[in-house]
Amino acid sequence: MRQGKTRSSPDDRSADPDGRFGFQEDRFALRDDVRLQCDGTSVALTSPVSTFTLRGVGPGVIAALRRLAAGSVPFTEVTRGLAAGERARFDMVLGRIGHLLVHGVALNGRELLRVEHTARDASYEVADLTGLSGSTGLSGLPADSLLRLSRFAFCRSRADTLVLESPLCKVRMLLVTPGARELVAALGSASAPGELRVDGLSPAEITCLLGHLVGAGFVEVGGPGASGAAFPEDADPVLRQWDFHDLLFHSRIRTGRDDAPVGGVFPHLGELDPQPAVKPLPQGPVVPLHRPSLEEIAARDPVLTAAVEGRRSLREYGESPPTAEQLGEFLYRTGRVRVHFEPGPGEQPGGEIVGRPYPNGGSAYELELYLTVRRCAGLDPGIYYYDPVGHQLILVNTDAGDRQAMLTVAALSAGLTTDPDVLITMTSRFQRMSWKYSGIAYATTLRHTGVLYQTMYLVAAAMRLAPCGLGIGNADLAARVLGLDYLRESSVGDFILGSRPDADPGIWDAAQGWNYVNDAEWAAWAGSRLNRRADGS
Repeated sequence: MRQGKTRSSPDDRSADPDGRFGFQEDRFALRDDVRLQCDGTSVALTSPVSTFTLRGVGPGVIAALRRLAAGSVPFTEVTRGLAAGERARFDMVLGRIGHLLVHGVALNGRELLRVEHTARDASYEVADLTGLSGSTGLSGLPADSLLRLSRFAFCRSRADTLVLESPLCKVRMLLVTPGARELVAALGSASAPGELRVDGLSPAEITCLLGHLVGAGFVEVGGPGASGAAFPEDADPVLRQWDFHDLLFHSRIRTGRDDAPVGGVFPHLGELDPQPAVKPLPQGPVVPLHRPSLEEIAARDPVLTAAVEGRRSLREYGESPPTAEQLGEFLYRTGRVRVHFEPGPGEQPGGEIVGRPYPNGGSAYELELYLTVRRCAGLDPGIYYYDPVGHQLILVNTDAGDRQAMLTVAALSAGLTTDPDVLITMTSRFQRMSWKYSGIAYATTLRHTGVLYQTMYLVAAAMRLAPCGLGIGNADLAARVLGLDYLRESSVGDFILGSRPDADPGIWDAAQGWNYVNDAEWAAWAGSRLNRRADGS
């Protein structure tokens, strides 16, 4: 249900003239996480996200704000004693701070639930569902109407209170009474309005709660369908193509419809120690890697445009395996630590950073690389950790079964007919990100993974190797095989690498159905450059 004009804000005095929704009994207060500070005629309302400042505020308005800060009170009590001019000023203020208030929905002197706006433009119209009695249904709805919780709605514990949220809604409902919690649970399956019964709630109270739940979009109104209950979300072609977790993720990592702090706010500063910029090395045999010569690479590398235009995913390999020298060069060019900065004594903790060849938000560089090697000339099969400072491999697992399990998952993900030569598993040290970033830590580590994918693609293209980034990986398997704590460090990306088939043309093959768009000569030119060997042939 689309959200309409709000009737959940106290400044809309005309929306409930006869009190049929119980609005006149509702109570209001500043949210628990909002602090009021008054200095003469200036007022500051501070939330975890921002500070809202008002200047030139009269004593009546300040007194009303103090009543909101003191605790939940009826709106008539909040505005008590305000002169006409002050009331107009106060209504204007309320229109700007609605997202800082908590609205207690009450009926017959009893609070049923609380509503918080999670966005500044949050609004909904309470549905008129009066008249619940027996099986006659709700007035204004067809007799065969059904109600059901939106599949995007979810409950979680927040500050010792069960809250109802949804990425489709710009409000949060605090289920502060057992009856509200029981009603929401009952709406997990399609129910006829007249059949809803909750111990401790009268029909009028159920109707009041449903009005808010339906109006805000947490509960859908549907009816009988050809093959069972039918609801709008089931037929909406856009919503049908959103998974619950994807839409929730999208709504939380971008500002606009959630009120949680987002960005580099250092939520754990002073409470927890930050993770080091460089991971302590695991135990195991060390394999030194080839360090490429800058002069040699500069002499043979194609220009950047050739690598960009010729970049492709390759899922077939040459007869000869890649070499340990090639692998050393590839890792050096994509993953090594290039610079290291440590803050001086007395400086703020968390300032230790490093630099690697790919860009990274805040120079956190939380990604680590593990290699599962099937075939590589000059390197034994095994599972290795890449030391980005020492530019060496550390053998962390020699079990052939574990190695095969990792390769099998990768092969299935890429649709290969054979196992890849080398699987590179990218893991994230999550707390390296979440110590600094709130709300976007995991999203940002996925962005970093994509950046590293592209860096690997370009280097592999320049080196004439066969690269392919994978979209699916088994993080639980990787954590077990690599000896990691799933919640501290686990896989977020996978990249397979192999030798390039000798017959590969270096460009998309028209015989396979590829149709060139926008200047086919670019691809042909890139292919010719990438197919040149070090001797220029």
